[in-house]
This record gives sequence, C-alpha cells and structure tokens, in this order.
Amino acid sequence: MALSDTKLRTLKSAEKVFSESDGGGLYIEVMPTGKKRWGLKYRTLTGKQETIRLGDYPAYSLADARTWRDDCKALAGRGLSPMALKRGDPIPDDAAPATKELAQFFIRNWCLKTVEKAKTKEAETKASETVEAFARRWYAEIVEPANSSPRNIKRVLDKDVIPAIGSKQIADVTVTDILAITDKIKNRGADQMALQTRNVLKRLFAYAIAREKTTFNPAAAIEAKFIASARSRDVALSPEEVGKLLRAIYQSSIKRAHKLALHLLILCMVRKGELIGAKWDELDLEKGEWAIPGERMKKDKPHLVHLSRQAVAMFEELKGLASGSEWVFPSRGDLHQPIAHSTLNQAVRSLEIDVRDFVIHDFRRTASTHLHEAGFNSDWIEKCLAHETKGIRGVYNRAQYADQRREMLQWWADFVDSQIEEGRKVVIGNFGKAFQAI
Repeated sequence: MALSDTKLRTLKSAEKVFSESDGGGLYIEVMPTGKKRWGLKYRTLTGKQETIRLGDYPAYSLADARTWRDDCKALAGRGLSPMALKRGDPIPDDAAPATKELAQFFIRNWCLKTVEKAKTKEAETKASETVEAFARRWYAEIVEPANSSPRNIKRVLDKDVIPAIGSKQIADVTVTDILAITDKIKNRGADQMALQTRNVLKRLFAYAIAREKTTFNPAAAIEAKFIASARSRDVALSPEEVGKLLRAIYQSSIKRAHKLALHLLILCMVRKGELIGAKWDELDLEKGEWAIPGERMKKDKPHLVHLSRQAVAMFEELKGLASGSEWVFPSRGDLHQPIAHSTLNQAVRSLEIDVRDFVIHDFRRTASTHLHEAGFNSDWIEKCLAHETKGIRGVYNRAQYADQRREMLQWWADFVDSQIEEGRKVVIGNFGKAFQAI
C-alpha cells in the first residue's frame, strides 16, 4: 500500500527500526528515536541489488522521494549505479551522451543537494545542541514553570556556566570542564556556590540524557564531597563569637575598608554582593538611609536599609577612603570597579580566631537569630532581610515598618558594640560615639 503524507506524519517509532514501503523499492525507515529516512532498493542491469539513501523526512517530502526513485531507476535502467554516483565514482567514458546528461543531472539535483542539506542540518543541530542553547531550553521548559525561585538557577547559568562552556556541544562536556567551573567559584571563596552550581549542572545533564542529547552526566560523576562539605544552614554566631570575630578583624592586617565592610555586613543585614556593589549615590547619610536598587537585589525589588549611627559613621569614614570613586568599595587596581566578590571571603579566611566555621552569609542569620530572641517582631526582621512574607499574611501586610526597623537596627548595632567591648584591648577607631578606644 502506497504511503501518504498523513501516514508519514503519524508513523510512531518502536523499540526497533522498522520500515514502510511506498512501492517500486522506495521505503521510509523509522528509527527508535523517531527519526524517519528515505531508502530505495533497486537492481542494476547486471542483476545486482543495491540500496541507496536519500535523506530524512520531512526534509525530503514524499513527492521528492518519488521523483528521486524514478531518477534512480532510470539511471539503473541505462546501466549506471546511482549508489556509485553518490559515492563519487566518475561517469563511465563509454556511456551514451544522453546517459551522461542524465547522470550529471542526478549528481547536481540529488547527490550534491543531499550533501548540502545534510551539512545545513548538521550545522543547525550543532547550534541547537550547544550547552547555552540547551540550557536556555531546559530553563524555559523545565525550571521556570516548576521552580519557585528560578532566578537563582538562571544566575548560576549566566554567571558561571555559559561563559565557561556555553559554546561547547552538550555531548562534548567533560568532568574536567565541570571541575574547572567549580574550582573557579571556590577560588573566589564561594565553596557552597560551587556545590550549588555542580547540582544545577547535574540536573541539566540529566535532562540532556533524557532528551538523547548525550549519554553521560559529567556533573554526576563528581561527588559533592569533592567540591565542598554540605553545611547546616542553621549556623548563627553566639554573642561571644560576634565579639571575638570583630575584635580579631580589627586586630588583623586586613585593609581598613575591608574591616569596615565586614562590620557593616553584620550591622546592615545585607548580602555580600549588595554591599560590594554599593555606590555613593545610593546613600543618604543625613537621613541615615541606603536605597539599594531592584536590579541589585535577589528578588529584583528595591530595598531600603535604615542605617544605625555606627553604620553612618563607618560610611562617612569610607567616603574618605574611596579616593573619589563612585563605588563605596573601589578596587585597589581600578577605581572604576568595585572589589572582587572573593575579597571579603579571603579576608575572613586569613583570620586566626577560635570561632566555629562560618560563611559570610551567616552574618544575616546571626542577626535574625538574636533579634528574634530579643523579642522583635518577625515581620520587621524579615523586611530588614529583604525576605517576602508568604501566604495571606504577606498579601495583607504591606507596611514598611520604617520607624520600627530603624529602632531595631540601632538596638542591634548597640548590642554588637557591647560584645566588642568585652575585650577592651583593641582600638577600633574614632568613627562613632560607641567606638572610642576600648
């Protein structure tokens, strides 16, 4: 029974390769992957049976395939092998002029066209199977619809994955490529982010395997323990540890601006990236306010930090240290750029201090823990952390709690001061009322 366009479109793949005939030796072959390609069986004048392939459906339509079949059989009927011509064998010198003309037509219209179509398809396939193209597809089809915070994954892809391996074919990525990415992240002091990036890549390549784009998951081949030790996300420094840490910071050889930066991270309850990226035009020290624009916030929403007296005094000192730069923490080598993200992590690692292992992000948890223990309203604390309140409470609670937050952050700054004062052996500096020599 002859094929039809409807039947070709609706042919379903099976576990094994199978074919459907159109008659006259022409058939369509269906692969387990769903790929469909044309084939033709014919006999030469000598009685030898040969098989030749055209290309894929629907790149070649049913009408194309039937015309190709007729041309192939016409050649075979004149004593020429379509398979030999496709292979590149020369046209026999003793062939009749009409036969040569038919052979040349066949080469131009079928052999060369098939090669060009194959090259075009291969180029299109390669372009669609780069890490960047496939990652964008995975993000749009899988991550974004099902994830409550897809921006975190997009940030991993855009910041560390695509710049490193975006142009590589998904099937060509190796374990070495993944380790190069995670090692680079670890070198900037972000071990947990390196582990998170490996986990994102593991999910990406699992999807690539499911879509038959590769057969190997290079991220899954790297055990998590070889990248970073998983940390409890419940770490909060005790009051005594806060004091030990800050005294160690001010007694160290760390640059003065970096000492103040670490202190401000504790007082302002912001993320490291939000502080590093701070510009002077965001700060109103007379009002004691720091307005962080939405594009620099995790949730893309602007955030207002109410500055304690101590924080204002620190920013005033930093103004004098910034050498006229627009950045609060300019890079030593380029005043037009802020310090690197790894700078403060490296500063913390250089400290010799008897305090439990912690990461800079734990400063936020430390503040939240002690403010809750002191009885402050959870909504005020969550607002200071730029967290969104979920559920009905979040829908109806639109208050900014400006006065309450300002009072609470001043209490927190004074509380931190009281922990530092316990040592009374380190000169922190004359940049605020609470910071005389102690």
